[in-house]
Order: sequence, then C-alpha cells, then structure tokens
Amino acid sequence: MYNFKNIITWQKARALVKEVYLLLKKFPKSELHGLVSQIMRSVVSIPSNIAEGSCRTTGKEFSRFLDIALASSFEMETQLILSYDLDYISEQELKLICVKTDEVQKLVQGFKKLLKQE
Repeated sequence: MYNFKNIITWQKARALVKEVYLLLKKFPKSELHGLVSQIMRSVVSIPSNIAEGSCRTTGKEFSRFLDIALASSFEMETQLILSYDLDYISEQELKLICVKTDEVQKLVQGFKKLLKQE
C-alpha cells in the first residue's frame, strides 16, 4: 500500500488538473455541459484513479487503476485536440498541455512497470 500524496505521478497529475482547469476558463459558456464537462471529468480521473489504486493490496490491483488513469489521460488529450480544432485553445496552449500530459503518461507507464517487479 502506498501513500498517494507521496507518489510523484499523482503529484504531477494533480498539477495537470490545475493547468487544464485554468485553460478551460476561457472556453465559451455554451461548452460548459459539453467539452468542458468532459475534459474536467477525464483530467480529474487521472489523479483520482492513482489515489484509489494506491490503497489496493496488490500491485496487480493497483496497476488496473493506473490503466484507467492512463486511459483518462488519452481521453483528455483527445478532447483538448478537439478543442484546438474548434478554435477554443491555441496551438501553443495545446502543445504545452500535451507536453505535461505526455510526462504524466510516461510516469504512469513507468510506475506500472515498477509494480510488476514487486
């Protein structure tokens, strides 16, 4: 069992939530129940699943939650690409978030490998 607050992957995912939420403030009000809501759910799912998995008793169980966190990160990334396509965010904003998302994705994958070794 891990203390999720000490897991660097969780810390980076938590920071990503803040970055994405700040970005979403500029979206049109008409997207509040559309893309904005979807993006919020998917980005919050990343650190939430890491935290939930951290209390599992086996690495295999924890790894399943990391899979969900990883899937949520790809879902969020897709939604932000669509937001760029719709001119809600700039190319620069998209690139910045994608770099941070890629870092979280790599950390999740690395953590999964670490759990397999236990």
